[in-house]
Amino acid sequence: MNHTTDWPTEQPIDWTSERSFRQSPHEPAFYNNPYSLYRQLHERRGPVFWHDYGFWCLIEFDAVASALKDRRFARLPPASALRHSEFSKTPTGESHAAHMQQFAQVERHSLLQLEPPVHTRLRKRINQAFVARQIETMAKPIEAMVNQCIDQFIDERACDLLTTLATPVPVTVIATLLGVPLDRRDDLLRWSHDMVKVYTLTQSYNDERLANQSAGEFSDCLLALIDEKRRKPKEDLLSLMASTRDPGSILSNEEIISVAVLLLNAGHEATVHQFGNLVNALLQNDCAPRGGFNDAVHGKRTVDEGLRYDAPLHLFLRYAQCDVELGHGVTVKAGEQVAVLLGAANRDPTRFVEPERFRPERTDGAHVSLGAGIHFCIGAALAGLELQILTDTLFKRIPDLQLAQQPQYQDLFHFHGLKALQVRW
Repeated sequence: MNHTTDWPTEQPIDWTSERSFRQSPHEPAFYNNPYSLYRQLHERRGPVFWHDYGFWCLIEFDAVASALKDRRFARLPPASALRHSEFSKTPTGESHAAHMQQFAQVERHSLLQLEPPVHTRLRKRINQAFVARQIETMAKPIEAMVNQCIDQFIDERACDLLTTLATPVPVTVIATLLGVPLDRRDDLLRWSHDMVKVYTLTQSYNDERLANQSAGEFSDCLLALIDEKRRKPKEDLLSLMASTRDPGSILSNEEIISVAVLLLNAGHEATVHQFGNLVNALLQNDCAPRGGFNDAVHGKRTVDEGLRYDAPLHLFLRYAQCDVELGHGVTVKAGEQVAVLLGAANRDPTRFVEPERFRPERTDGAHVSLGAGIHFCIGAALAGLELQILTDTLFKRIPDLQLAQQPQYQDLFHFHGLKALQVRW
C-alpha cells in the first residue's frame, strides 16, 4: 500500500558515505511514507548514521529488540559521561533553563527518563492500576463511550474519524483512569498536543514556550487534584498514587505529576494515532472486518498487525552506558545516543514474510512498537483493549465504511499519525 498517492513509492537515499545518510524529517514525501527509506536502509543491513539528527540508528528487528532490553543502553547518560562538558547543555540567550523550566520539572520524574532503582519504585506503585483484572473491568465503559460517540455522527453519513471517535474516547479513558474531571478534557487535549511536540527533537522555540506553558497549567491542575484526593480518596489512579497509607512507598507531588503527564501524552497520543493508522490500513487493503471482529483472538491479531505495519511511534533514544560495538565496524562510546527505529524494525524483511503487506492473518506476527524490557509500555493492555473495542464496534455499527479521500500524515515523524481520516458510508 502506498500511504498516499501524492508521494513517490521510492525516494532515493542521500548517502554521504557507506553508512551515513541525510533525510530531513520534515520533508512531506518522507513523513508521509517513511517506509521507502526503511526499505532501502534494510538493503545494506547493520547500523546507519542519520546526519540530520547526529546519531547512529539500529534498524533490524533483532538488533532493536535486543537493544531495548540491553542494560548497556539506558534512558539516561552514564554518570561518567555527565562529568564531561561535551554531554552537558551549553547555555544560550534562549537556554533550556530560561524558557523550559516548568516542562523540565514535569519531565524530571518521568518513567521514560528514569532507571532503577527509582524507576522500579515508581513503576511498582502504578502497576497496581494496570493489572489485568482491573483493565478488563473497563471494557464495558469503553464500549459505551464508543457507541455514544458513533451515535452522534452515524446519521451524517460522513465524518473525520480522528476528531469524532479516535480523540474523545482515549482522552475520556485517561481522564477517568486518573480521576481528572471530565470537564477538563479539552484542557488535557491542548496540554498533550503542546507537550508532545518537544519529543520530536525538531521543535521550534515557540513550540517549546507553548509546551512549557501547558506543563505549568497541567501541574497546577494536578496539584489541586492531588490535595483533594488525599483528603477524599476515590477509586482512581491519582488517589492510589497520592495515598500515604504505606510510608515505605509514598510518592512526592512532583513524581505523581510526572507519571500523570506521561500517561496522558503516551496513552492518549499513541492510541489516537494507532487507531487512525489501523483503520486506514484496513480500508486501504480491503481487510475491513465488515461485521466486526470474529472473536477476541482475531481482534488482537489484527491490532498487533496494525502496530507492526504502521506504528504510532517510530523512534526511541537510548544512551550507551559503555563503549558498545554495534556491528559492521561501528562502535559508540559511553554517553553517546543511539536511536532504535521501531518503524524500520517492524518492516525487517529478514524477520517478516512480505513485510510491506498488511496481513492480519500472518503467523510470523510480532512488533517492537510498545518497546521492550523495563520500559515496555505500562499501558499496553489498556491500549490494546481500547483499539480492539474501537475498531470492532466501528465496523459492527458501520460495515460499509470507506475512505472519502486519501489521508495524509502529520509533520511529526516520531509520532506517526494522520492529519485526518475522512470516511463515508
